[in-house]
Amino acid sequence: MKILSGSNNVLSNFKKSRYKLSSKTRQLSLLSITEANKLLREKKVSATTLVQDCLSRLKKYNAQVNAFIEIQKEEVILQKAREAENRINEGINNKLLDGIPIAYKDNFCTQDLTTTCGSNMLRNFTSPFNATVVELLQDAGSIIIGKTNMDEYGMGSANLYSAFGPVYNPHKIISDQESNIDKYEKRVAGGSSGGSAAAVASGMCFAALGSDTGGSVRLPASYCGVIGFKPSYGLCSRWGLITYANSFDTVGIITRTVDDSQLIFDIISKYDEKDSTSLSPKLRAFNSLISYNSPLNKNEPLDLSGLRVGVPKEYMVSELSEPIIKLWKKGISFLKSQGATIISVSCQNIKYALSTYYILAPAEASSNLARYDGIRYGHQSEKNLSQLINNNENTELLYANTRDEGFGIEVKRRIMLGTFTLTTGSYENYYLRAQKIRKLIQLDFNKIFRRQNPLQQYFQYFINQNNNNNSNNSFYKKEGVDVLITPVTISISPKISDYNNNNFLNFYVNDIFTIPANLVGIPAISIPFGKLHNYPIGLQLMSQYGDDLTLFKVAKTLEQI
Repeated sequence: MKILSGSNNVLSNFKKSRYKLSSKTRQLSLLSITEANKLLREKKVSATTLVQDCLSRLKKYNAQVNAFIEIQKEEVILQKAREAENRINEGINNKLLDGIPIAYKDNFCTQDLTTTCGSNMLRNFTSPFNATVVELLQDAGSIIIGKTNMDEYGMGSANLYSAFGPVYNPHKIISDQESNIDKYEKRVAGGSSGGSAAAVASGMCFAALGSDTGGSVRLPASYCGVIGFKPSYGLCSRWGLITYANSFDTVGIITRTVDDSQLIFDIISKYDEKDSTSLSPKLRAFNSLISYNSPLNKNEPLDLSGLRVGVPKEYMVSELSEPIIKLWKKGISFLKSQGATIISVSCQNIKYALSTYYILAPAEASSNLARYDGIRYGHQSEKNLSQLINNNENTELLYANTRDEGFGIEVKRRIMLGTFTLTTGSYENYYLRAQKIRKLIQLDFNKIFRRQNPLQQYFQYFINQNNNNNSNNSFYKKEGVDVLITPVTISISPKISDYNNNNFLNFYVNDIFTIPANLVGIPAISIPFGKLHNYPIGLQLMSQYGDDLTLFKVAKTLEQI
C-alpha cells in the first residue's frame, strides 16, 4: 500500500526528500513506534515527514473528534523534528524516541502549553514546570504535539464532562462512515483519557500519556481499539500530574502495540524523589529480583506453557452483554491454545469494589480540590472582584462563586459526595469501612496470584537472608495464577445520546471491571480483541503488584490474534 497523506504539501515534500519508503508501507502516522524508529534509523523517512503526517491527520480529523484541547505551534514541532533529524544523521546522541510525536492528557503539567484538566477552573493556567514523566520522554527525544481532552479532573468514563466539549469515538469518523450521522448518534471515546485514546487511534500521534484512577486509560483504549496500560502504582512518577485521588491516580500509557507500551514504560518507570509515592530504589531492585526468579523466564517470548491464567467468576455480572461474554471466552480459549493453564478463581470481596471506590475516590477529591479557591491561582469569579473592592469579608461567598463557575456538574457532584463521606457522622460508617474493604480486596488478590506481593515480602526476605535461609523459593507459591483475564467493559462504546444527568448512576457501572486494579495498585492492560457492530472492544489482563513484565509477555501473545 502506498503512503497516504492528509496534505498535498506533505506528500510533495516527501517525494522530494532523499528518504524512500517501500510502497507496501502503510500510512506513516499509523505505524507503531518500533516501526517508525526503524525507518528513521535506516533513513527511509525523516522525522519532519513523520510529524507532518501526524499534523495533517490532526488538521483533518480533530474538528470532528475533538481529541485535543491545545496543539503545540507547528513551527516548534518542526524545529524539534529537524533537531532529531540532525542527531540521527550525525549518529550522535541517538535517543529511543527521537522524532516521535507524543501527546499528553491535559492534567500533566507542561511549561510550554496550558494545563487545564478539562476545566474552566484552570482554563488559562500554565505550569512553571514539566511533570517528571514529560521530562523523561522529552529527554528520550520525543516531540510534544499537544494536550489532549479529558473529563474534568479525570472524573468520568465517557469524556463528556469536559469544559471543552466531548470527545467522539474516532472509529467511524476516520473511516468516513459518519459524515451524515447527527452528532448525538455518535459514540463516546471513553474516559477520562478519551482525548489521548482518540488521538492515538486517529493517527494524530504515535502514543499518548493518560492518567488511570479507576480505568481512565483502559476504558477509552477498549472503546477506541488501542493498547491501554496501567502500571503498578508507584513505578511511574506522579509529580506534575494534577491530582484527582492520590491513592488511586496512576500514569497510564496509550499506544498501538504492546511493544510500544513497554518501550515507553521502560523510559518513565524511574524513581523520583519529588514524588512521595514513588517506589524506592531498594524496593525496585527487590522487585527485579523476584522477576528474575520467575518460573516463566525459561520460556520463549510467545510460549505460554506453564502460565496459569485465572478467570474470576465474580466478573460474570448481570450487566455483561452476551457478545462480550463470547469475546471473553474466545480470549480464554486462545491463551489455552498457546499452552496456558486456565483456572477458575474467586475474589469474594470484589463485589464491593465499585461502591468502595465511589466512597474513597470522591473523599480524596473533595480534599484535593479544596485548594481551588480563586485566590492563589486559577479562575476567579468577577463577582469576587467586586466583593474585594467593597471590602466584603464574607470569604465563604467569595470561594463559592469561583467554585460554582469554575467546576462542572460531575466535579461538583463528586465533591459533595466526598465531603459528605468525610463529615463527622459519616466518616466511620463510610470512609473507614471502605478502607477496610479495600484491604480485604487486596488480600483476595494476593491469595489468587502465585507470585508474592513484593511490598509484603521485602522485609521477610532480608530476615531469611540473615538466617541463611534460601528464600528465593518463597517468591512464588505452589498454588495460584500468574495473570487474570477479564472484559474491560460491559459493552461496546455507548451512544452519546444514552447519557444524561438523570441516569448518571447507571454509567458508574462502566468502571466495574477496571476499578479493582486501582483499588489494590496492580498493573492492568487493555488489548484490542475484536469488534462488535463494527466498533472495537478489548480484553483486560491483570497481574500481581510489580509483575508488569509478565503482563507484557501475555499481552503480546494475546495481541497476535
